[in-house]
Amino acid sequence: MYLRPYKKEDAKTILSWVKNEDVFRKWTSDRYDHYPISEHDMNYKYFECNGDCAEGDNFYPFTACDESGAVGHFILRYVGGNHSILRIGFVILDDEKRGHGYGKEMIRLAFDYAFNIAKAERVTIGVFENNEPAYHCYKAAGFKEVCSEDKEVYEVFGEKWEIVEMSIEKKDYLDTFSKL
Repeated sequence: MYLRPYKKEDAKTILSWVKNEDVFRKWTSDRYDHYPISEHDMNYKYFECNGDCAEGDNFYPFTACDESGAVGHFILRYVGGNHSILRIGFVILDDEKRGHGYGKEMIRLAFDYAFNIAKAERVTIGVFENNEPAYHCYKAAGFKEVCSEDKEVYEVFGEKWEIVEMSIEKKDYLDTFSKL
């Protein structure tokens, strides 16, 4: 598997993995005000709105590929204003690739980029507590849950969905992955 920058034509493939609104909300949180979205909607947010990031040069969408083509997608963006913390978001994987290590490998490739190219000191991610497959994938990839008294909560389908915050420090990444 390898990463490459997201291309406009990737939207069609990525959106085909969004089978219903539950998947959509777990993928995008509150970043879109309607469902379903079109390829144009996705590309407009990514290219015209800088992923809704106020700062320029702060939104980096990636597509994960193997020999068959696109298999996953995520974005990276700096948080905290000092370019030492990158946040992963919009993580999604082709349904046919789930359960085969693709998600874990994609997250590890994101770590490689974040720590070795972008020179981040920490990478964070948020996952809805009701998205157990994603939570277990992120944990298996090296993320650790961050204890927080002020959990972020979204109202989705009239329910309260809590965000579980996770992170990995560069030193922990180096300790773990230099041994592999």
